[in-house]
Amino acid sequence: MARAIRRAEDRAREAVVGIEVAEACLQRKPDRAERTRAGMVDRLEKAVESVWKASKKNAELKDRARQAKAAWAEAEALRWKLAMSGRRIAHGEARKLAGPFMDEPDLVQEGYIGLLRAAKRFDPDRDIRFSTYARWWVRAQMTRAIDHTGRPVRLPGCAVEQTRNLRKAIKRFEAAGVPFSVGDLADEVGVDKARAEFLLSQGNTVSLDQPVDGGPRPRSLEHFLADEDATHPDDEAIHQQEIGRMLQAFHMVLTERHRYVLTRRYGLEDNEFRTLSEVGKGMNLSRERVRQIEREALIRLREQANIRDGVK
Repeated sequence: MARAIRRAEDRAREAVVGIEVAEACLQRKPDRAERTRAGMVDRLEKAVESVWKASKKNAELKDRARQAKAAWAEAEALRWKLAMSGRRIAHGEARKLAGPFMDEPDLVQEGYIGLLRAAKRFDPDRDIRFSTYARWWVRAQMTRAIDHTGRPVRLPGCAVEQTRNLRKAIKRFEAAGVPFSVGDLADEVGVDKARAEFLLSQGNTVSLDQPVDGGPRPRSLEHFLADEDATHPDDEAIHQQEIGRMLQAFHMVLTERHRYVLTRRYGLEDNEFRTLSEVGKGMNLSRERVRQIEREALIRLREQANIRDGVK
């Protein structure tokens, strides 16, 4: 299948080679040394898209653009099929790495991303099985996702990798029984001492559930920081959601006059409750007439038993 992908990519390249806009993409020098096929595949994809866009203005390019587009679509379909052939790898690695920071279904999704990356970079001429090659990418994608999710403050990918290397260096020194300093760790990983100290300090976080006193009934830090008078975020979110639903429903079952009265009577827009007289002054109506309009609106809402179901 990998060789079929290569043949489809070759057909796409042959269709666009020699076209100026395509050559500009294919001949672009990479910013850094390429160790996989991903850079070449990206340039070829951009070349095909460039020719496709140019064919809309130049009728002479339509046939070649159509051939290139068809060949590239075939390569993409085969690449997807190759990636999904390794789904068992994603599920197996997810079972091993599932924990408190990410559950198994989320890790499986990250594993699929790793499979797609592996399929894009896989070179069949390297005499290695796709499953062996893809397993590394799946695990790398999963561990990267766990590192990003399990931290109070997200670190860049390079910082996460350097932190992991520093932890590994610590384990190596401890296993060998050799005393070490932060400078030794920095030299081992290839970073400066200040950066090593910063990266190692990122793991020193404090949990709100951690007990802070040593009495018979230890209390957590959250107990001292919690504001019992503050509105719970969940309750506030539900309240705002219900208000939004009601306002949407008003436009479905109430007239403009009914909406005006209820909105100002109950402060649905500004949380300012108004009396019948105050609402009447804004409408040049008597207090009794405003009461009648309010009653009509409430009756109409009450008759609409499916007011919640009607709001989508």
